[in-house]
Amino acid sequence: MAPSKRALPSKEATLFRELLSLYETRQLKKGVKTADQILKKVPEHGETLCMKGLCLAQSGKREEGIELVKKGMRFDLTSHICWHVFGLIQKDEKNYEEALKSYTQALRFDKENINILRDSAQLQTQLRIYDGLVETRHTLLRLRPSLRQHWIALAVAHHLNGNLTSAKKVLEHYEYSLKNIPDYDVEHSETLLYHVRILEDLGEYAAGLSLLDVNSKSRAIVDRTAIMEFRARFLSKLRDADASNAWRALIDHNSDRYEYYRGYLATKDVDLDNLSNESRCQALAILQEFTSQLPKAVTPRRMALSFASDEQFSDLIQQYLRSGLTKGIPSLFADVKGLYTEPQKYKAIQAAAETILQENTPLEGQYSRGEPTTYLWTLCFLAQHYSYVPRAPPLQPFLSPDFERALALLSTAIAHTPTLPELYTLRARVLKRAGDLVGAASAMNEARLLDGQDRFLNTKCAKYHLRAGMVDEAIQFFGMFTKKDAANPGADLEEMQSTLYLIEAGDAEYRLGKLHLALKRYMAVDKVFHEMEDDQYDFHGYSLRKFNLNIYLNLLSWEDRLRSHPAYVTAALQASRIFVKVHDDPSLITAASSSVRLSDAEKKARKKAKKAASKAHDDKKPAAASAADDTVEATAGKDDDPDGVKLLGAADGLDRAAKLLQPLESLASDNIDAWLVIYDVAVRRKKYLQAIKALKHAKSLDGEHAELHTRLVDFKKRVSAFPQAPPPPIGPLVVASLSTLLPEEVSLETYNSLYLQRHSKCAAVVLAAARVSHSLGAPVDEVDATVFTTLADDAQLDILTASKILDLLKAVKSSRVEEYRLACLSHFPLSTVFMTQSEMSERQKQSHVEAEKLEVAP
Repeated sequence: MAPSKRALPSKEATLFRELLSLYETRQLKKGVKTADQILKKVPEHGETLCMKGLCLAQSGKREEGIELVKKGMRFDLTSHICWHVFGLIQKDEKNYEEALKSYTQALRFDKENINILRDSAQLQTQLRIYDGLVETRHTLLRLRPSLRQHWIALAVAHHLNGNLTSAKKVLEHYEYSLKNIPDYDVEHSETLLYHVRILEDLGEYAAGLSLLDVNSKSRAIVDRTAIMEFRARFLSKLRDADASNAWRALIDHNSDRYEYYRGYLATKDVDLDNLSNESRCQALAILQEFTSQLPKAVTPRRMALSFASDEQFSDLIQQYLRSGLTKGIPSLFADVKGLYTEPQKYKAIQAAAETILQENTPLEGQYSRGEPTTYLWTLCFLAQHYSYVPRAPPLQPFLSPDFERALALLSTAIAHTPTLPELYTLRARVLKRAGDLVGAASAMNEARLLDGQDRFLNTKCAKYHLRAGMVDEAIQFFGMFTKKDAANPGADLEEMQSTLYLIEAGDAEYRLGKLHLALKRYMAVDKVFHEMEDDQYDFHGYSLRKFNLNIYLNLLSWEDRLRSHPAYVTAALQASRIFVKVHDDPSLITAASSSVRLSDAEKKARKKAKKAASKAHDDKKPAAASAADDTVEATAGKDDDPDGVKLLGAADGLDRAAKLLQPLESLASDNIDAWLVIYDVAVRRKKYLQAIKALKHAKSLDGEHAELHTRLVDFKKRVSAFPQAPPPPIGPLVVASLSTLLPEEVSLETYNSLYLQRHSKCAAVVLAAARVSHSLGAPVDEVDATVFTTLADDAQLDILTASKILDLLKAVKSSRVEEYRLACLSHFPLSTVFMTQSEMSERQKQSHVEAEKLEVAP
C-alpha cells in the first residue's frame, strides 16, 4: 500500500485510535470488533490488519493472528506500526533477534517513536547488545530529558557496556539537576548507592567515601546496612586507621556473617587465603577474643576450628561439639565435615564425639550427666561420622566408612526415641551410602509416615524411591502434594520447574535403560533454564522504573552465569551422553520404539485420563467473560512426543548435544567431566580442532584422570584410522596437537600398561585401562585379569566403580561375570546393587509389602 492510501476517513481514523487504546488496556475482544468495523470500509488497510492480528494472537488464536499480521505487512511495508506489531509477534515467540530487526526496521520510518525505542532497548539488554543499547538510551534521553528514568537507564547502559566513567558523568549531571528531594526517598537512595558502587568499581575510594558520608548524614541514603558495608570497604582500601572500627561495627550489627570477620582480619594484615604460621596464630587470637565478647556468635568459633591444630584444635572442637549437641542442632555434622581434610582433625572430632557420648550414656536407665537429648543427638552425629563417604579421592586413605557401626548407633537412637523422623532419614542416608537403595527407600518411608503432612519428608521419600528404581511408587508419593487435576504428578512438577524431580526421574529412567524417557526429562531441564532466561525480560523495564539498580545489575550477572547451575550441568551432560550412545548404536531407537507400544488396556486408561483432564480444564473456565477482562487464555500446546521416542531418534542429535554443551565451555571450565563429553560430541561431529581443545583443557585440569586416558587413546586410534590426512590447515594442527597429548615413540599398549602401573590401586584407573585393553584387541582373559585386581584388600574400590566393572565384564562376554558379582556382594555386604534382577524384584516386592503394613498400622 502506498503511503497516500494509509490515511483513513475521519470515522475510521477515530476507530483506529480507539483500537490502539483498546490494545493498550488489554481489551482484545473489543479491539478485534473495532478492527472489523474499520476493515469493512477499508479492507486492505495494513495497519488495521496487523493490529487485529496482534489482538487475535494474544487472545489465543495465534496462527490466525500471525497470518493477518503477515497479510497486513504485505499491504504496507513502510509503516512503523506494521513493523512494530511484527516485532511484538516475534518477541512473544521468544525470537528476540528477529524481533529486534523488526524494531530496527520500524525506527527507519519513525526514528523518534518512544514506544519502539523503549522496546528496542529492552531487547538489546536481553541480547546483551550493549553498544546499541547506549545509542538507544541516548536517543530516549534526548527526546524526554525530563524523565528521571531515562537518565538512570543511560547510566546503566554505559555501565553494562564497560564505560564506568561515562556512567559516573551521567549520574553527576542527573543529581545536579534534582531539586526539592524529600528525606527518605527510596528511589533517590537507590540511585545514590548505585553511584557509590560505580565509584568503588572505578577505584575512586576517597570520592566514594565522601559521597557516602555526605548523603548518609543528610538522610538521602536510607539503607543503613549498605552504608556500613560500603564505608568499611572504602576505609579498608584506603588503609584508613578507622577501617577496623567500621568492620567491628558491622560484626556487632550481624555477628554471624563470615565476610565481616574476613574484612576485620584483613585490617590486621591477616589474609585468610594465604596464611603463615604467624598470621594463623594472630587470627586465632582475634577470633577467640570475639568468642569471649560475643558468646552467642557461632561464626568466630567455627572459623577458629579451621585455623587451629593439635591440642588447641582438640580443645576447641570439644567445646564446639558439646555446645551443638547440647542444643540439639541437627545440621552440626554438615557444619563440621568440612574439617575432614586432615587425619589429625578427623581423629580429634571422633575422639571428642565419643567422649561426649560416653559422658551422656545412661547407666541403668539414669542420666548421670547431661540431658537425654544430648545423648540422642550425639548418637546421630557419630552415625553420620562413621558413615561419611568423602567425595575427594585424596581423603580416602584415612576416611573409611564403618556402616555397621553407624547403623548400630542409629538402632540405639531409634530405640531411645522412636518418633523422631530425623533418625529414619539418617538411617536411609547410611543405607544409601552402603548401597542398599531399597532399604534406604523403606527407611525414608518410615520417616514419612511419622508426619504425613510434611512435604520435605514426602519429597525425600519419593526421591529415594526413584533412586531405588521404584518409579511408580515415587510418582504416587509426589502425587500427594501436586495438583489433583493435573494430567499426572510428573507433569505438574515439570510445570512448577522442579529440577530436583526432573534430574532424579531422568537418572532413574537412565539406570532402568529407558533412554527415551530419561532424555525427555533432561531436555525438560533445558527448557526450564530457557524459561528462566526469558523471565528476565520483564525486569529490564521494571527495575529501571522502580530504581532497583544494584539488585538489577546483580540479576543480570546471575543470568549470565545461569547455566553453570549444577542442575543444568548434570542434565546437559547426561542428555549429551544419551545422544552419543544413540549415534554409536542406532538400534537403541528401535528398542525404545518397541518398548512404548501400549496394550489395549493401557491405551484405554491413557485416553480416559486425557478425557478427565480435559473435562477438569473445561470446568475451570468461567461461564462468561467479564467486560473488564475479555482476554482469552491460550491453551497449552499438545505434546506430540510424550515418551521421548522422536527426541531420541532426532537426526540432529549430536548438534543438539553440542548446543547444550556450548555454555559449559565458559561457565563450567573447571569441570573435567564437561570437557570429556564435549570431546565425545565433537569427535563424532568430526570437529577435530574442538575435540583437541577439549582434550587439552581436560589434561590441564587432571592429566591422570581415568576417563581422560580412554579419550586420549580413542583419539589416537581415530587419527591413525584416517584413510588420508585431513587437508591443511586442520591436518597439520591435528598431528602436531596429538604429539603434545600422547608420546609418539610409545605404542598404545605400552602407554596403557605404564598408566596402569602408576595407579594400580585405583579402581577407576583399572577400569579405564581394562576398557582400553579391550578396545586395542586384548583377549577377554587379559581384561578379566586386569579388573579382578580391584578386589585386592588394598584396592580403592567403591560401589559405583564396581558396578561399572561388572557392566564391562558383561559387555565383553566374560565367563567370570558371576564370580565378580559374588565377590562384590561379599565386599559390600549391605549393597543391593549387585543383586540379580529377580532378587532385586523380590526385594522391592518385600519393601512394598512392609510399606503397606506400616500404612495400615495404628
